[in-house]
Amino acid sequence: MSPTLRSDIYAVIDQARAWISGVRGQAGDGVSYSTILSTIQKHFPELKVRLESVGHAESEVAIIVGGITDMIMEYSMWESMSGGMAMRTWADGLIGAYEKAGMGQKDVLAKGITQGINQHTNVSLMTKDFTARIQIISALKSSRFRPPYPE
Repeated sequence: MSPTLRSDIYAVIDQARAWISGVRGQAGDGVSYSTILSTIQKHFPELKVRLESVGHAESEVAIIVGGITDMIMEYSMWESMSGGMAMRTWADGLIGAYEKAGMGQKDVLAKGITQGINQHTNVSLMTKDFTARIQIISALKSSRFRPPYPE
């Protein structure tokens, strides 16, 4: 595992959240994803954006979403609990970015996110241990504390 993988994951999550929401650059402009892509390529050098994908928002989003998801699953092979927390942060970031995006972009972004998860993510990186920990973390984050006794 690369010593910078964890910090790179959180850096690209922040960058992608701003990029997808349109705060820094915009999906489909053909260039603003380059910083995110270069960080992903440090860990997955085979990840490329084909010429027909440049300037196509859905394809750009799909490639970035798949790459970041792969980074997290690679990390989870070594640190499954931390990987589960990173995946939850990534999922929350995607939801937040989608909600902040302009109305005209939401359909394209949704298709790109779905395509990135379904077609550009390497599922062979997922382990059974990681899957269970994601469920535990999700349950803990979504439950609300309730006092045991009525007040």
